[in-house]
Amino acid sequence: MLNIILFGPPGSGKGTQSKKITEKYNLVHISTGDALRNAIIKKTSLGIEAQKLIDDGNYVTDEMAIEIIKEELDNHECANGFVFDGFPRTTFQAEQFPEILFKFGTNVNLMISIVVDENILIERLLNRAKECDRPDDREEEIIYKRLEIYNETTACVKDYYKSLGKYESIEGNGEIDGIFDKICTVIEKYN
Repeated sequence: MLNIILFGPPGSGKGTQSKKITEKYNLVHISTGDALRNAIIKKTSLGIEAQKLIDDGNYVTDEMAIEIIKEELDNHECANGFVFDGFPRTTFQAEQFPEILFKFGTNVNLMISIVVDENILIERLLNRAKECDRPDDREEEIIYKRLEIYNETTACVKDYYKSLGKYESIEGNGEIDGIFDKICTVIEKYN
């Protein structure tokens, strides 16, 4: 089973690249953001609680993110592997992840971090707000807050995977297909 964490700040292209990876390697894409947006649309208790946090530019709690991952894994027990997009976002989540995956007799193979210049991230997020009607991307103030939270609490997760020898980074400022080629080169080293 191949399990990849696609890592990077908001706007780095995780969702776009995750879809391409899942198609090429026959994996299941698990996006905590997509799962949360679905819960918000359905107005589940988790969705209502998440909406309040997201509207202010915050991430959901560790417990909420872990619950979402568990539900998504339960829905795809027969998968060949997964691309995790938006999880783990904290060191606590990363430390809990092996226990979650143990139930499926598997673990994380690697984390691929997509590194993008901040000005490009902001431009991508503002464009995404227009194209996809994403309320969390409409205001620069909220975008800056999300990037600040990423830099303060999420970026350090890569150190956890570096310590396990499961970390690779690629430069993500270019075109979608060029970035995808770099990602595939990294995956082939671990697959």
